[in-house]
Amino acid sequence: MLNYKKSGVNIDVANKTKKEMAGALKTNNRRVLNKLGAFASLYDIKFPGYKNPVLALKTEEPGSKQLLAFQYNKIEAVCHDMINHLINDCIVMGADPLTVQDAVICGKLEKEKVKRIVQGIADACKKQGCVLTGGETSEQPNVIPEGTYILTSSIVGIAEKSRIIDGSKIRARDVVLCLESSGVHTNGYSLLRKLIAQEPKIVNEKISGKKFIDLILEPHRCYYQTVKGLFRTGKVKGMAHITGGGIRENLNRVLPANLSAEIDLGAYQILPIFKFIKKKTGLGMRKCSGHSI
Repeated sequence: MLNYKKSGVNIDVANKTKKEMAGALKTNNRRVLNKLGAFASLYDIKFPGYKNPVLALKTEEPGSKQLLAFQYNKIEAVCHDMINHLINDCIVMGADPLTVQDAVICGKLEKEKVKRIVQGIADACKKQGCVLTGGETSEQPNVIPEGTYILTSSIVGIAEKSRIIDGSKIRARDVVLCLESSGVHTNGYSLLRKLIAQEPKIVNEKISGKKFIDLILEPHRCYYQTVKGLFRTGKVKGMAHITGGGIRENLNRVLPANLSAEIDLGAYQILPIFKFIKKKTGLGMRKCSGHSI
């Protein structure tokens, strides 16, 4: 006789896991109108402080970095990675983050791991002043290998329409500033995994007193607390989140068609982790992660 459990899906474990993760979704945010268990999350969208509120929407996943994160038991770190990357993409539009919905997809639901994932995502949201309102946990045996987890999430942010930062006000002779990255962030991990496969001992090599594996699994730096005070000043005309494609491909996304930017790469202080990767792979330093204003 067939049943769900024999086919690889344990509904009892799933229900127990969801019940135990409820604590991670607790919030004092009065805009959240219902709790875990509802078919959809309800969020009050009255914004009396805005004349013409505009929503900023974005979906993100932490790429193949999540494979290394689970392999080296850095689950919470990659959860912060995902949320911080999401928020960075949101704030370059001049938007404050509001809510996040996540999705955890796996071949076999392991209760303790899923609880750590949800708690990690919730903590990352709270740290930046937004809230995890819910999401989806999906167990898919024979579709995804057992032990494999795929994470993704979507964010909603809010901006005043008259203060949207989209680059349209950039003019000749405006100044480009850059905020330093914390390291590799969430790009280039297919290359790094290939490097580790070729040189397994590299994970324990030390760079500035830290193991290589610990450095490359540090969470993506979130810039929200640094830049949010600038949104209402009108002095910031364009922002670019520098990820895959580097400065050239991302900064061009906010520059008016008739303008280009002159970047003094000589002023860029290359982090030790990038120098180490260059030495090991022979790659150049043309693509660097960071956040330009």
